Amino acid sequence: MAAEDIHVRLCLQDIIKLDLEAKALVQDIREHADTAEILEDFSSQAREKVHKLRGKIDELARLGHEQDSDADKEAILTNVKTLRQTLSGTLSSLRQANLSTQLKIDKKAKEQLLSGGAQVRHRARGNKETLAKMAGDITESLMSLNRTMASQVQHSETTMTTLVNSSSSVGEIQDEVRDMGGHIQHSHRLLTKYGRREMTDKLLIFLALVLFFGTVLYIVKKRIWPS
Repeated sequence: MAAEDIHVRLCLQDIIKLDLEAKALVQDIREHADTAEILEDFSSQAREKVHKLRGKIDELARLGHEQDSDADKEAILTNVKTLRQTLSGTLSSLRQANLSTQLKIDKKAKEQLLSGGAQVRHRARGNKETLAKMAGDITESLMSLNRTMASQVQHSETTMTTLVNSSSSVGEIQDEVRDMGGHIQHSHRLLTKYGRREMTDKLLIFLALVLFFGTVLYIVKKRIWPS
């Protein structure tokens, strides 16, 4: 089997693996990222997978252009187009997962802050000797809360604007997910084709060796036992 055919098979296998790993990290962000640190860690890993996936798709496109057969070239480049659409959908899913998870983390932080302010006010009412000091502390806490809430409102407005701008891609993502099954079947057919080509090449090599040794034996026989 030609070296470029082996490279195509390996490249397709790497692309499928990286795509599944990137989608798994997006799911981890949605289900397990309950702190900003965990969210950043998952996001960093997902961005790295996406970067590698984009490089592998570009490599597959280069291999497609190098094919001698027009049919093989067209099949590979068609697959590249589908893979790039899938990559675009994965990026959109990653952005949306990051935004929605950040909103949940911000909401949790705000609830904890409000709960802490309520506890401070309760202790102040139960201790008359430190009432004045606690009142000052509560005022400062409320002012900090007000600033935090104002920041959260601004952040939420920015997030909503981003979600509205990206809503047009939601329908495309759903179509790309449905097309993923077809893409995997297409890749499977390519891999099967290259597997059959490998068997054909081995058979041709075997027949060539048989013909070669038969010719050698015939020449030796003619020289040893000339007719």
